[in-house]
Amino acid sequence: MSTLFISDLHLEDSRPATAAWLQDFLSGPARTAGALYILGDLFEFWIGDDALSTTAQNLAQTTSALSASGVPVYFMHGNRDFLLGERYARIAGFQLLPESIVVDLHGTETLLLHGDALCTDDVEYQAFRQQARNPDWQAGVLAMSIEERLEMARTARDASMKHTSVAAMEIMDVNDEAVASAFREHRVSRMIHGHTHRPAFHRIDLGDGEKAERIVLADWYQSGSYLEVTRDGARSVAL
Repeated sequence: MSTLFISDLHLEDSRPATAAWLQDFLSGPARTAGALYILGDLFEFWIGDDALSTTAQNLAQTTSALSASGVPVYFMHGNRDFLLGERYARIAGFQLLPESIVVDLHGTETLLLHGDALCTDDVEYQAFRQQARNPDWQAGVLAMSIEERLEMARTARDASMKHTSVAAMEIMDVNDEAVASAFREHRVSRMIHGHTHRPAFHRIDLGDGEKAERIVLADWYQSGSYLEVTRDGARSVAL
């Protein structure tokens, strides 16, 4: 039975096509999967479980039904939806994951992560990431009014777009040493992540005869796709 992976859908009410692709995926290929992993940035932004968009409400009905049917749905936070909490996870049927986790995928130990922690050359972003993952900072944000949080999210998104437009492309991709270090730390030979919007299957030489594979998931801006992993290996599937 296959295990499926998606990330970087960046759902919001203004992008109904992406939500429609996801609904087709959840009612189609995902129904026969052994498990579904969502590796972050499912939503364009998340300001709290008490401020659900129409898209988030509709999605929760579908994912909870998928979970109830026997397909576990695992969710890992990204850099856009790190405030998604246990309340929404409960109604959506999500099982929340830590920032990184090693799972046995059909006999191969595999490291799963969103991917932003590997982009260590982007010093400005890493400073924000450290702040945003701080529980005290998150509690302070969630104590604001919904209007204040929404304005904060919009400002942060504008700043992110500006930063992306002027920063060198290289610093927004993963750092090779950070990748090698993650492989060594977790003692795995395969890694799956999203975040960079640069889908690919990378073969990596770790030295001393050690080989590894890094699989980068695609974003859903132009079309939808998912990664399917079975005992025979991994393949990207377009919707």
